[in-house]
Amino acid sequence: MDRKLLSSELGRVSPEEYRDLPESGMVVVLDNIRSAHNVGSALRTADAFKADKVWLCGICACPPSAEIHKSALGAEDSVPWEHAEDTLALVGRLRSDGFTIVSVEQTELSVSLETFSPAAGRKYAFIFGNEVDGVQQSVVDASDFSLEIPQFGTKHSLNVSVSIGVVLWQWREHIR
Repeated sequence: MDRKLLSSELGRVSPEEYRDLPESGMVVVLDNIRSAHNVGSALRTADAFKADKVWLCGICACPPSAEIHKSALGAEDSVPWEHAEDTLALVGRLRSDGFTIVSVEQTELSVSLETFSPAAGRKYAFIFGNEVDGVQQSVVDASDFSLEIPQFGTKHSLNVSVSIGVVLWQWREHIR
């Protein structure tokens, strides 16, 4: 028999302890995500992979929000987040703070996720785009590169919340 662990057995940190953990060197940027549920899921995933911050840009819903809380399950209280009106302006700010800017998008020159190997000690800002339009072209143009998740079925996209999980898991695997 394989008994499921109780929440109390998982060794989870409190929101306060989360903020005191060492920085991971990674932030998540949401570029005009229209669904509050996707924003909540992004916060929850950012918590799971220890993002230093989530930037909510443009039309993104911001906490407090019942819809965000429904999928974030409290991660909106552990992961630092901030709203930025303009994603492109934020990209400039993050670059000046030493971040490598990565748009998660399908482009002519995108790097396939399985070949992406983050450099040790480098800080990364992963930008995820709107559910319909993706990352704004001006933001893609301002990025250091684009990262593409390989897909093998008939669809050409994943839900943004799924994309965040896939990319952050791959990033975390490489920086261990």
